[in-house]
Amino acid sequence: MYRNPALTVDGVLIEDGRILLIKRGREPFKGKWALPGGFVEYGERVEDAVIREFREETGLDTEIKGLVGVYSDPKRDPRGHTVSIAYLLERKGGELKGGDDASDAAFFPIDDLPELAFDHAKIIGDALRII
Repeated sequence: MYRNPALTVDGVLIEDGRILLIKRGREPFKGKWALPGGFVEYGERVEDAVIREFREETGLDTEIKGLVGVYSDPKRDPRGHTVSIAYLLERKGGELKGGDDASDAAFFPIDDLPELAFDHAKIIGDALRII
């Protein structure tokens, strides 16, 4: 058996100088704020996974506007080696509410972010350089 990293996605939605974050309802980092995202399901395209995960965790419908980057540090997730593909998203509809494994969802001013889970501060920094 080969050991392979798990594939994940993260979504970055910035509106009016604020970024949407979710409060994690499960470990790891339970109670910390993070970008909406999660694991890609077998047979699922990563582009579809980020839209699905974002909707499940925030209640919002989105579309992809661009690629932020690929994040592959083997230590980025304490559960094991994950590789995440992060996308810039744009809101298309829905009603904001925490869902799935997110206990809350809220917008934060870009210049006043809470402590973030995983390597999400780096992802946000990269997204801000792009836009």
